Amino acid sequence: MIERQDGTPGVVWLANDRLRLGIVPELGGRLLSLSGADGRELLWRNADLLTDELRLHAGHVHRPVAGSLGDWMNYGGDKTWPAPQGWDGDGQWAGPPDPVLDSGAYAVTTDERDGVATVTLTSGDDPRTGLRLQRRFELRDGEDGYRLTLTALNTSARDVRWALWNVTQLAADGDGGTLVGGPERVTPLLAGTGFPRWEQRGDATYIPHQDVVGKLGFPAATGWLSHTGEGTTLTQRFTVDENSEYPDQGSRVEVWLEYPLPEPLAELGDLDPPARIVECEVLGPLTTLRPGEQTTLTIDVEVRPCAD
Repeated sequence: MIERQDGTPGVVWLANDRLRLGIVPELGGRLLSLSGADGRELLWRNADLLTDELRLHAGHVHRPVAGSLGDWMNYGGDKTWPAPQGWDGDGQWAGPPDPVLDSGAYAVTTDERDGVATVTLTSGDDPRTGLRLQRRFELRDGEDGYRLTLTALNTSARDVRWALWNVTQLAADGDGGTLVGGPERVTPLLAGTGFPRWEQRGDATYIPHQDVVGKLGFPAATGWLSHTGEGTTLTQRFTVDENSEYPDQGSRVEVWLEYPLPEPLAELGDLDPPARIVECEVLGPLTTLRPGEQTTLTIDVEVRPCAD
């Protein structure tokens, strides 16, 4: 079932008898609500900016934003960016914020047929990266998960080289953590206050919730990661291309943690973490795209209850 909710901003609700997704095209094409049959919210969402109905709070006005990390309006939820991230040259995405791919409005189309409901979001054409991003959500009747298909199309007149990068923000203010499938090969990528700690658990690496601002990369990830918190497990599955190059020292998955600090981190562009958050990030391979070419990444997301 698909329901459009008019207002500021407009919301597209995508639901079956097991899951309900709240998608906000105007806010960078974000998925900003995901709940199971018990109604429990799975994603972290910035309650200072958005209501439970995904409305902007009185006094907050959304607009496309450029600038440093300290200028970013972090609404939360699930979004797609290009990788690698950085501020050193044209081959790096200098966001967030970003006025087109992150905070620009996405066009939306919907379709329902044969027990399958789809919502497709399409960004504007970004002159800096040369990309147009598309996010397609597909939900089938009676299933505990959905399929997210990401596409990056080169709309410029030049060759570009990017990877798709999907970022899912979840609350990290209680017990829980993230499992990344694969052997214990961990690359410390970024330390705001330090690097997150981790431990090997069977065929996966576990990163518990913790008070740290930092990121780890997983170059040997085998195609799945799973976050558990507040009685629910959210698992993402995707295909790894063993013969391709991945960004950020070969990272196929990245896990970022943050927590509120007494003052912004000047060394990270005045980043000011609003809450205890974990980001579960899936990356596609770096791909050179000629004008008119595209690359695709498919992520199958499953939601299951677990013991509290």
